[in-house]
Amino acid sequence: MRFSQTSMKVSSFKRGLKLPTRKHATEGKPVELVPQPKTVVIPINQHFGAPNRSLVKPGDTVKRGQKIAEAINPGLMTVPVHASISGVVKKVEPRLQSNNNDGLCVIIENNETNETAFMPPLDVFACSREEALARLREAGLTGMGGAGFPTHVKLSPPLNKPIDVFIADGAECEPYLTTDEAVITEKPDLLIKGLAIAMKITGVKRSIIGMEDNKQRLIPLLEQEIRLAGLTDSVAIGLCKTRYPQGGEKMLITTLTGREVPSGGLPMDAGCIVQNVGTLVAIAEAFIQGKPLIDRDLTVSGGACKLPKNIRAPIGSMLPDMPKEFMDIDYSRLKKILFGGPMMGTAVSTVMIPIQKNTSGIILMTQEETYIDRESPCIRCGRCLRNCPCHLSPALMNIGLEAGDLDEALRAGLMDCIECGSCTYMCPARIKLVQRFRVGKQRLRARQAAAKKA
Repeated sequence: MRFSQTSMKVSSFKRGLKLPTRKHATEGKPVELVPQPKTVVIPINQHFGAPNRSLVKPGDTVKRGQKIAEAINPGLMTVPVHASISGVVKKVEPRLQSNNNDGLCVIIENNETNETAFMPPLDVFACSREEALARLREAGLTGMGGAGFPTHVKLSPPLNKPIDVFIADGAECEPYLTTDEAVITEKPDLLIKGLAIAMKITGVKRSIIGMEDNKQRLIPLLEQEIRLAGLTDSVAIGLCKTRYPQGGEKMLITTLTGREVPSGGLPMDAGCIVQNVGTLVAIAEAFIQGKPLIDRDLTVSGGACKLPKNIRAPIGSMLPDMPKEFMDIDYSRLKKILFGGPMMGTAVSTVMIPIQKNTSGIILMTQEETYIDRESPCIRCGRCLRNCPCHLSPALMNIGLEAGDLDEALRAGLMDCIECGSCTYMCPARIKLVQRFRVGKQRLRARQAAAKKA
């Protein structure tokens, strides 16, 4: 089947929000390479799955790309962590991370030798599927859209879940963030190569690159690379209406394919795999260059950032360690720090937090860009329901949680909530709905774990 690259209609999903994009400060800007940091603080757990242990100790010399942490029993839901610079391990100790918890980190001091310990290149078209999946795991690849799910797991769905559509997610619907746009602009060749590798591993014959219609200028770049790769019969470009949260997996699948992920299900239950464009570039680098996931492209923006830009930083870098001429922060105006976007990101108490594999952006907000209002009682206006892209009932979920009735919250759709923040944004009572839902999910998982143990 041939997919048209030029006659594309703009599709969308129902509900959601039309938000101010606030991307003007970094939109169209190139990715700037961060000057080599003197020190990096690398968390040993940066993925969703079993925890890692450190493979190094203070005094050890490491090379860029060398494995420094791995699970005790490497299994399906584990990925290792690698050194992002060459240097000497100074400490292995807990440090504050972007999830607002202390976690074990490896602190490396740069010795400026720039020695590398990359893996040998691997031709995905000449190796077995098992070898290809092993390369993804050994490279420490996780989803770079935010969740940190191991890439090799996502690309090996169960046999009873046939996949016929692969979606490259370049929607980037969060305000402020322009990293994915910069990746598509600067590395369209690696993006298409990574997509071809992912299609080969999964055996999928049809792929769609999903982008919001505010990125139409990137279409010729992608069309050219698709033609050069000989993939015009299998790769299409799907334009989506600029609407939040268009970049969410469930929304993107519905918009591009018309399918719906069932309640309690995953994209594979709709015959789809969704992968962020940045992850696809990292896949290409892992096979072509043998490079582990040790660098991260991200957007640094917000009113308190004097030099907003897209940057490429070694994992473990911290903003205050960057030269002032490269990254200048107006601390007198800084009121709120977000790791990630303003809708789904995490507010943190300090900028002294390391960049991780899933750090898509750091937003430094002023008083004018944020608000801290007190909550008031729910007025049953229904705005949260009318704007929920998953067609859930946030008000009923909140009532269940307030009453301590987890089962009622579950029936109202708690575990189907994608935590996009649309309900919180629209709530006139300023109820922190998403935060309550996150806590409710933690309580539910703890109850399920206790029941399983019993």
